Amino acid sequence: MERTVPRVAVIDKELCKPDKCNYECIRFCPINKTGRNKAIELGEDGKPIIHELVCTGCGICIKKCPFQAIHIENLPEEVEEKLVHRYGKNGFALYGLPVPKRGQVTGIIGRNGAGKSTSLKILSGLLKPNLGKEEASWDEVLKRFRGTELFNYLKDLANGKIRVAYKLQYVAEAAKLLKGTVGQLLARVDERGIAREVAQALNIAHLWERDVRKLSGGELQRFLIAAVLSKDADLYAFDEPAAYLDVKERINMARAIKKFVPPNRYVLIIEHDLAILDYLSDLVHIVYGVPGVYGIVSQPYSTRVGINHYIRGFLPSENMRIRDKPITFVNPELREKVVSTEVYLEWPFMTKKLGDFVLEVNPGEIHRGEIIGILGPNGIGKSTFIKLIAGILKPDNADFVLPQLRLAYKPQYVTHEMFGKNETVKDVLRKVRSDFLDTSSWYYVEVVKRLGLNRLLEKEVKHLSGGELQKLAVAVTLGKEADLYLLDEPSAFLDVEERLAVGDAIRHIVEGSGAAAFVVDHDLVMIDLITDRVMVFKGEPGKHGVAEPPTSLRRGMNEFLKELGITFRRDPETGRPRVNKEGSRLDRMQKSIGEYYYTLPARE
Repeated sequence: MERTVPRVAVIDKELCKPDKCNYECIRFCPINKTGRNKAIELGEDGKPIIHELVCTGCGICIKKCPFQAIHIENLPEEVEEKLVHRYGKNGFALYGLPVPKRGQVTGIIGRNGAGKSTSLKILSGLLKPNLGKEEASWDEVLKRFRGTELFNYLKDLANGKIRVAYKLQYVAEAAKLLKGTVGQLLARVDERGIAREVAQALNIAHLWERDVRKLSGGELQRFLIAAVLSKDADLYAFDEPAAYLDVKERINMARAIKKFVPPNRYVLIIEHDLAILDYLSDLVHIVYGVPGVYGIVSQPYSTRVGINHYIRGFLPSENMRIRDKPITFVNPELREKVVSTEVYLEWPFMTKKLGDFVLEVNPGEIHRGEIIGILGPNGIGKSTFIKLIAGILKPDNADFVLPQLRLAYKPQYVTHEMFGKNETVKDVLRKVRSDFLDTSSWYYVEVVKRLGLNRLLEKEVKHLSGGELQKLAVAVTLGKEADLYLLDEPSAFLDVEERLAVGDAIRHIVEGSGAAAFVVDHDLVMIDLITDRVMVFKGEPGKHGVAEPPTSLRRGMNEFLKELGITFRRDPETGRPRVNKEGSRLDRMQKSIGEYYYTLPARE
């Protein structure tokens, strides 16, 4: 039986539990029932194997699997010959690779689980592509890429002529492998004699004598970036360098990469913060597909054009729609006019001392139907303010009593202990909403499905990764019927699609129910997309913080960006905020007139 439509079938081995089912996938398969052939049969490990050449893609096994462990997707016909790597039979498949270019920064954007990190590992020489086989030789790989832009790069990589400096995705993994102080370890990898200068630029010079195992997530991230930049390499690869960093640290990180990467080298960056990706990259590749099933790497686009295509959800060169609707950016000044004038919550001047840190909160108010974004560096008191509003902490100087409001609170740090022991994702969501599996409900479509939780329903909470746990915590918070939503860094660990889904859901809830929300986040694109007003936190991190009253998005962002020394303009086609290149004509002009944050599209 010949296959007329290319497809990929994936079985999640973690979710597949043959000892707890009756092999429904095998029993109900129409091909198996004919007795003439087998599309699904048991493998040596006691778990099913789907033969893609025989499978007709009817989807019956998907519906019958009690653990939602099976995924079968039809592929564009032209993509089959581009298979680069596959993680075993019925495992994730990657089609195509990004193209590194000397002297340019190539950005990679796409869903978590779509193959971005796999691409980076292949191009860094940490993973040899297998072309969908058990193993492929470099001769086979080079034959596949002969005549393409990647041929010479892969040839040099195979021959050991590409020296690589690689910043891995999960910084916590690095901490387990490292032993010594920041200074000792940076000196050990410093091949260019610039380690101290890089450490100064990334604001970790004061940590020179500190044990790396005692660094915070943000400090460890900056240490790893410094280690990569200190090496003399042909390829500098960064996997999510903005994770754990606040806005100021993200800008400093981007400046350091621009300054310290030697000329005429390859640079690859995976990043979910669109503003930072835009600021750093010369070209972008979009990785699309079905997370955990397959990923397809697009052709390279110029940064502005590629991100705009991503925003619209359509890739014209591939004639491929990657999202069912475009992302819409609304002029924040127009958005502010539609917010209710009804005061929902007022707070007085408050102070709170925690150890050596003191927070001062100026009086303010939030209105019904309003979303207030909270901006400021790490350690300045943003989470402390949220806890004061939530009643978790009591102010030292005032008798602030929270009105009779229903609260939904997502803390900054999410742990497995927040949820029931031995419970599955389905168990947790069922406690929050009865319609969490109703495929016609907005909650299922806009939250559960868009965050990918529909594929994790049978997974036990204790086995969730950090990113999966974060998505569950966000979904639980947004699923509650509340008057006031308090979300502390809801975009952490989420990809761009998931961040936008969270932003859409927050605005849907607030506008639909007349609730209100405070959102703490370091992703300025997300803050711009959903907030009506902002609170700017100033002071000295770790010592003294001052929370300014809520103000207009334009005024607050202008004030915040001025302190960072960067300017934003609006893309004329999509209206999304873009960071101006430092020293550019627009950057100089906006600084000269004091407009660090344009609310209207600027001509390119």
